Amino acid sequence: MSQTAERFPDVTSAQDIPANHLSPAADPLDAAEAANLTTNVARRAMIDSQLRTSGVNAPFALKRMAAVAREDHVPARWRANAYIDRAIALDGGGQIAAPLFYGMMLEEADPREGEVVLIVDAGSGYLPALVEPMVATMSVITAEKALQQTDEPSVPGAAATLLLIDGAVEHIPASLAARLADDARVVTGMVGRGGITRLAIGRKAGADVALLPLKDMGIPRLAAFDVAKGWSF
Repeated sequence: MSQTAERFPDVTSAQDIPANHLSPAADPLDAAEAANLTTNVARRAMIDSQLRTSGVNAPFALKRMAAVAREDHVPARWRANAYIDRAIALDGGGQIAAPLFYGMMLEEADPREGEVVLIVDAGSGYLPALVEPMVATMSVITAEKALQQTDEPSVPGAAATLLLIDGAVEHIPASLAARLADDARVVTGMVGRGGITRLAIGRKAGADVALLPLKDMGIPRLAAFDVAKGWSF
């Protein structure tokens, strides 16, 4: 049973969701966007009960989350529950994070049309689908590709001005930082002390990227970005 069905067993359309479940603020979706969601109650509930109640209210972020079919980015066995508020395992071994991670990431990143965007994808393709219509130039690489040393920019002819990482990392490796322009912005998940994962933002300064944690939240860990552990006695 889907999360929406569990909470609202009598729901058959978006209009049937209890009024006290909706944000009192004006609906950020236009009439056409809202009408499109009347056939996808789970996506409508994701907007209202997961994103808006957690502070994701930027219209552009909600519009993108409303437009992209998350069910197309999960294994077939998970399609009916694609909008649950937790990560879902992918067939290739990665995970797609909970919707809140992507909503907050979009809001923090605020991608602009003129930016050169680099995305480290965890295998679902969901984050690239959210971002692509917002920018003119975007490149997508895997975590394994990000670890490879290169003298060429990830986006032909330009270093990235915005890096988005679909997962939590212990650090930004030099091989990935080298693909970024000076002062490039970064939005990612971050693995902190004790394995606590947080949403984080950062900027490239010199050859390094400094991250600032913003909010504790469950984010799938990208083990490829773990710091090598040395011997200790």
